[in-house]
Amino acid sequence: MAGGPVPVHDRDYGHLVCFSPEGDLAGGIVVTAIGIDTCRHLRGRREYVLLAALPLVLGAHLLIESLVWWQLRGDVPYEVGRAATWLYLLIALVVVPVLVPVAVMLLEPTRRRQRLIAPFVLLGSAVAVVLLATMLHGPVSVRLGSYHLGYSIGLHDGILVVGLYVLATCGALLMSGYRDIVVFGIANLVAVIVLARLTADGFTSLWCFYAALACGAICLHMRYAKPHRAHPYAFER
Repeated sequence: MAGGPVPVHDRDYGHLVCFSPEGDLAGGIVVTAIGIDTCRHLRGRREYVLLAALPLVLGAHLLIESLVWWQLRGDVPYEVGRAATWLYLLIALVVVPVLVPVAVMLLEPTRRRQRLIAPFVLLGSAVAVVLLATMLHGPVSVRLGSYHLGYSIGLHDGILVVGLYVLATCGALLMSGYRDIVVFGIANLVAVIVLARLTADGFTSLWCFYAALACGAICLHMRYAKPHRAHPYAFER
Protein backbone atom coordinates (compact mmCIF):
# COMPACT_ATOMS: atom_id res chain seq x y z
CA MET A 1 0.00 0.00 0.00
CA ALA A 2 2.89 2.37 -0.29
CA GLY A 3 4.19 3.92 -3.46
CA GLY A 4 7.14 5.46 -5.24
CA PRO A 5 10.13 3.71 -3.65
CA VAL A 6 13.51 4.83 -4.88
CA PRO A 7 14.88 2.67 -7.72
CA VAL A 8 17.28 -0.12 -6.83
CA HIS A 9 18.81 -2.92 -8.79
CA ASP A 10 16.17 -5.57 -9.33
CA ARG A 11 16.83 -8.89 -7.64
CA ASP A 12 15.14 -12.22 -8.13
CA TYR A 13 12.98 -13.16 -5.16
CA GLY A 14 10.86 -15.68 -7.07
CA HIS A 15 11.69 -18.37 -4.55
CA LEU A 16 10.19 -16.20 -1.79
CA VAL A 17 7.14 -14.67 -3.46
CA CYS A 18 4.84 -16.35 -5.97
CA PHE A 19 2.94 -13.53 -7.64
CA SER A 20 1.09 -13.46 -10.95
CA PRO A 21 -2.08 -12.15 -12.62
CA GLU A 22 -3.75 -15.41 -11.66
CA GLY A 23 -2.67 -14.81 -8.06
CA ASP A 24 -4.13 -11.31 -8.18
CA LEU A 25 -7.36 -12.62 -9.67
CA ALA A 26 -7.75 -15.39 -7.09
CA GLY A 27 -6.76 -13.07 -4.25
CA GLY A 28 -9.16 -10.41 -5.48
CA ILE A 29 -12.06 -12.83 -5.55
CA VAL A 30 -11.27 -14.13 -2.05
CA VAL A 31 -10.80 -10.66 -0.54
CA THR A 32 -13.95 -9.34 -2.22
CA ALA A 33 -15.88 -12.27 -0.73
CA ILE A 34 -14.37 -11.39 2.66
CA GLY A 35 -15.53 -7.81 2.12
CA ILE A 36 -19.08 -8.90 1.35
CA ASP A 37 -19.14 -11.07 4.46
CA THR A 38 -17.71 -8.20 6.50
CA CYS A 39 -20.46 -5.84 5.34
CA ARG A 40 -23.04 -8.45 6.29
CA HIS A 41 -21.89 -8.14 9.89
CA LEU A 42 -22.29 -4.36 10.19
CA ARG A 43 -25.44 -4.89 12.27
CA GLY A 44 -26.36 -1.22 11.99
CA ARG A 45 -23.00 0.04 13.24
CA ARG A 46 -22.56 3.05 10.97
CA GLU A 47 -19.19 3.90 12.49
CA TYR A 48 -17.86 0.65 11.02
CA VAL A 49 -18.90 1.33 7.41
CA LEU A 50 -15.50 2.51 6.16
CA LEU A 51 -13.65 -0.27 7.97
CA ALA A 52 -16.02 -2.85 6.48
CA ALA A 53 -15.52 -1.29 3.03
CA LEU A 54 -11.73 -1.67 3.19
CA PRO A 55 -11.68 -5.36 2.11
CA LEU A 56 -13.98 -4.49 -0.80
CA VAL A 57 -11.63 -1.70 -1.91
CA LEU A 58 -8.55 -3.91 -1.63
CA GLY A 59 -10.28 -6.83 -3.32
CA ALA A 60 -11.15 -4.62 -6.28
CA HIS A 61 -7.57 -3.36 -6.16
CA LEU A 62 -6.21 -6.86 -6.76
CA LEU A 63 -8.67 -7.48 -9.59
CA ILE A 64 -7.59 -4.24 -11.25
CA GLU A 65 -3.91 -5.20 -11.05
CA SER A 66 -4.60 -8.47 -12.86
CA LEU A 67 -5.51 -6.30 -15.88
CA VAL A 68 -2.17 -4.50 -15.59
CA TRP A 69 -0.37 -7.84 -15.65
CA TRP A 70 -2.30 -9.04 -18.69
CA GLN A 71 -1.69 -5.81 -20.61
CA LEU A 72 2.05 -6.09 -20.02
CA ARG A 73 1.86 -9.65 -21.32
CA GLY A 74 -0.05 -8.48 -24.38
CA ASP A 75 -3.32 -10.22 -23.46
CA VAL A 76 -5.47 -7.08 -23.16
CA PRO A 77 -5.38 -3.76 -25.08
CA TYR A 78 -2.88 -1.09 -24.03
CA GLU A 79 -5.64 1.40 -23.23
CA VAL A 80 -7.24 -1.03 -20.77
CA GLY A 81 -3.93 -1.69 -19.05
CA ARG A 82 -3.06 2.00 -18.88
CA ALA A 83 -6.40 2.86 -17.30
CA ALA A 84 -5.98 -0.04 -14.86
CA THR A 85 -2.48 1.18 -13.94
CA TRP A 86 -3.76 4.64 -13.09
CA LEU A 87 -6.75 3.31 -11.18
CA TYR A 88 -4.54 0.89 -9.25
CA LEU A 89 -2.11 3.64 -8.26
CA LEU A 90 -4.88 6.08 -7.36
CA ILE A 91 -6.32 3.55 -4.94
CA ALA A 92 -2.92 2.58 -3.51
CA LEU A 93 -1.40 6.04 -3.25
CA VAL A 94 -4.34 8.42 -2.83
CA VAL A 95 -7.32 6.51 -1.42
CA VAL A 96 -5.70 4.08 1.04
CA PRO A 97 -3.55 6.55 3.05
CA VAL A 98 -6.71 8.56 3.79
CA LEU A 99 -9.23 5.72 4.05
CA VAL A 100 -7.34 3.65 6.63
CA PRO A 101 -6.81 6.32 9.32
CA VAL A 102 -10.29 7.80 8.77
CA ALA A 103 -11.88 4.34 9.11
CA VAL A 104 -9.97 3.68 12.34
CA MET A 105 -10.81 7.10 13.80
CA LEU A 106 -14.53 6.71 13.09
CA LEU A 107 -14.83 3.39 14.89
CA GLU A 108 -13.24 4.68 18.10
CA PRO A 109 -15.94 5.50 20.68
CA THR A 110 -13.90 7.87 22.86
CA ARG A 111 -12.81 11.42 22.09
CA ARG A 112 -9.36 10.83 23.55
CA ARG A 113 -8.62 7.98 21.17
CA GLN A 114 -10.04 9.93 18.22
CA ARG A 115 -7.73 12.85 19.03
CA LEU A 116 -4.77 10.46 19.07
CA ILE A 117 -5.63 9.17 15.60
CA ALA A 118 -6.54 12.54 14.02
CA PRO A 119 -2.88 13.47 13.26
CA PHE A 120 -2.56 10.29 11.20
CA VAL A 121 -5.62 11.35 9.17
CA LEU A 122 -3.96 14.70 8.44
CA LEU A 123 -0.66 13.02 7.61
CA GLY A 124 -2.32 10.51 5.29
CA SER A 125 -4.18 13.31 3.52
CA ALA A 126 -0.96 15.28 3.02
CA VAL A 127 0.83 12.21 1.67
CA ALA A 128 -2.08 11.51 -0.70
CA VAL A 129 -1.92 15.08 -2.06
CA VAL A 130 1.84 14.82 -2.64
CA LEU A 131 1.52 11.46 -4.39
CA LEU A 132 -1.41 12.62 -6.54
CA ALA A 133 0.51 15.73 -7.63
CA THR A 134 3.52 13.55 -8.44
CA MET A 135 1.39 11.19 -10.51
CA LEU A 136 -0.16 14.06 -12.47
CA HIS A 137 3.29 15.46 -13.17
CA GLY A 138 4.51 12.01 -14.21
CA PRO A 139 5.80 9.98 -15.78
CA VAL A 140 3.75 7.03 -14.56
CA SER A 141 5.06 3.64 -15.64
CA VAL A 142 4.95 -0.03 -14.74
CA ARG A 143 7.12 -2.96 -15.71
CA LEU A 144 7.21 -6.69 -15.22
CA GLY A 145 9.63 -7.72 -12.48
CA SER A 146 10.54 -11.01 -10.90
CA TYR A 147 7.15 -12.24 -9.69
CA HIS A 148 5.89 -8.71 -9.10
CA LEU A 149 5.09 -5.48 -10.91
CA GLY A 150 7.39 -2.49 -10.53
CA TYR A 151 5.57 0.85 -10.47
CA SER A 152 7.19 4.26 -10.89
CA ILE A 153 5.65 7.73 -10.67
CA GLY A 154 8.84 9.81 -10.80
CA LEU A 155 8.79 10.44 -7.06
CA HIS A 156 11.68 12.34 -5.47
CA ASP A 157 12.53 11.76 -1.80
CA GLY A 158 10.76 8.42 -2.12
CA ILE A 159 12.04 6.96 1.14
CA LEU A 160 10.72 9.93 3.14
CA VAL A 161 7.29 9.94 1.48
CA VAL A 162 6.90 6.17 1.74
CA GLY A 163 7.93 6.33 5.40
CA LEU A 164 5.24 8.94 6.08
CA TYR A 165 2.73 6.80 4.16
CA VAL A 166 3.52 3.81 6.37
CA LEU A 167 3.35 5.99 9.49
CA ALA A 168 -0.11 7.29 8.51
CA THR A 169 -1.59 3.88 7.77
CA CYS A 170 0.09 1.56 10.26
CA GLY A 171 0.29 4.26 12.94
CA ALA A 172 -3.48 4.75 12.91
CA LEU A 173 -4.03 1.01 13.29
CA LEU A 174 -1.55 0.78 16.16
CA MET A 175 -3.27 3.61 18.04
CA SER A 176 -6.68 1.90 18.00
CA GLY A 177 -8.27 0.89 21.28
CA TYR A 178 -9.33 -2.45 19.78
CA ARG A 179 -6.76 -5.17 20.29
CA ASP A 180 -7.48 -6.99 17.03
CA ILE A 181 -7.10 -3.76 15.02
CA VAL A 182 -3.73 -3.23 16.69
CA VAL A 183 -2.72 -6.79 15.76
CA PHE A 184 -3.69 -6.00 12.16
CA GLY A 185 -1.45 -2.92 12.33
CA ILE A 186 1.46 -4.90 13.75
CA ALA A 187 1.12 -7.52 11.02
CA ASN A 188 1.17 -4.83 8.34
CA LEU A 189 4.19 -3.14 9.89
CA VAL A 190 6.11 -6.42 9.95
CA ALA A 191 5.17 -6.95 6.31
CA VAL A 192 6.50 -3.49 5.46
CA ILE A 193 9.88 -4.28 7.01
CA VAL A 194 10.16 -7.68 5.35
CA LEU A 195 9.08 -6.53 1.89
CA ALA A 196 11.27 -3.42 2.03
CA ARG A 197 14.22 -5.72 2.64
CA LEU A 198 13.25 -7.96 -0.26
CA THR A 199 12.53 -5.46 -3.00
CA ALA A 200 12.03 -1.73 -3.51
CA ASP A 201 10.39 -1.42 -6.92
CA GLY A 202 7.94 -4.22 -6.14
CA PHE A 203 7.02 -2.81 -2.73
CA THR A 204 3.73 -1.23 -3.83
CA SER A 205 2.50 -4.35 -5.54
CA LEU A 206 3.55 -6.87 -2.92
CA TRP A 207 2.45 -4.95 0.18
CA CYS A 208 -0.97 -4.23 -1.33
CA PHE A 209 -1.33 -7.94 -2.07
CA TYR A 210 -0.39 -8.85 1.50
CA ALA A 211 -2.58 -6.16 3.08
CA ALA A 212 -5.57 -7.29 1.03
CA LEU A 213 -5.24 -10.89 2.18
CA ALA A 214 -4.74 -9.72 5.77
CA CYS A 215 -8.21 -8.18 5.63
CA GLY A 216 -9.48 -11.42 7.09
CA ALA A 217 -8.59 -9.80 10.42
CA ILE A 218 -11.13 -7.05 9.72
CA CYS A 219 -13.80 -9.64 9.00
CA LEU A 220 -13.04 -11.36 12.32
CA HIS A 221 -13.28 -8.01 14.09
CA MET A 222 -16.68 -7.35 12.55
CA ARG A 223 -17.87 -10.83 13.55
CA TYR A 224 -16.65 -10.94 17.12
CA ALA A 225 -16.14 -7.37 18.39
CA LYS A 226 -18.81 -6.59 20.99
CA PRO A 227 -21.18 -4.22 19.15
CA HIS A 228 -23.35 -3.17 22.09
CA ARG A 229 -20.68 -1.79 24.40
CA ALA A 230 -20.69 1.98 24.02
CA HIS A 231 -17.20 2.14 25.55
CA PRO A 232 -15.20 -1.04 24.92
CA TYR A 233 -12.39 0.57 26.92
CA ALA A 234 -14.57 2.57 29.24
CA PHE A 235 -11.75 4.08 31.27
CA GLU A 236 -11.23 6.54 28.41
CA ARG A 237 -13.38 9.52 27.47
